[in-house]
Amino acid sequence: MRRDRAWFKALAIAIAALPLAGCGGPLSALDPAGPAAAAIAELWWVMLIGAVALFGLVMALLWWAFVRRGDGTASPKLWLVGGGLVLPALVLTPLLGYGLLTGERLLAHPAADALRVDVEAKQWQWTFRYPGQGGGRISVNELHIPAGRPVDLRVSSADVIHSFWIPRLGGKIDAIPGHVNLIRLSAARPGIYRGVCAEFCGTGHTIMDFSVTAHDPGDYDDRLRALPQEQR
Repeated sequence: MRRDRAWFKALAIAIAALPLAGCGGPLSALDPAGPAAAAIAELWWVMLIGAVALFGLVMALLWWAFVRRGDGTASPKLWLVGGGLVLPALVLTPLLGYGLLTGERLLAHPAADALRVDVEAKQWQWTFRYPGQGGGRISVNELHIPAGRPVDLRVSSADVIHSFWIPRLGGKIDAIPGHVNLIRLSAARPGIYRGVCAEFCGTGHTIMDFSVTAHDPGDYDDRLRALPQEQR
């Protein structure tokens, strides 16, 4: 009996901890390494807290309805208006406001120190161009950025729609043929991060990933000069 209880306890702990396994790793948006990703992770936690609060309120009302059923103290209209309109509005309105403010913070507002990198998606690779570096430098499937500095990534596609995403540095943005989308990211500290294509784009979609190396600002220019120069 004790062995069965110990096994059941271990299983319960494993099941409870399973959702937390997604909070870490190279593709976890809940393990931010930059200000944009931190804002998105914070929004996720706030939304989760709001959802739990709303669920708890609904369950409390449901319990109250079962306990006091048949006493005629609450009409169906009160349940429809209170539970269907008032209660969700009290929770969802603040969440909507917080979400709009967070979205405003993520926009690429003009910044004098922002670095520009052109990103081109093509089945099944990513090409990164660094304008103004000795006539222009280029790298394939490896993005180089300076840590602690905002980087404006101008994302486009040469064939089909792709989606550019570095989960630990920020949100995703579509790469669309004939159109340039702008996203601003920044790495808080030097390190290597993983990026992926987050839009199914054909048979090679699963291998269309890339690495992001955030360099110490003092070493960044030297690393760019070591990249091959783009041939025109």
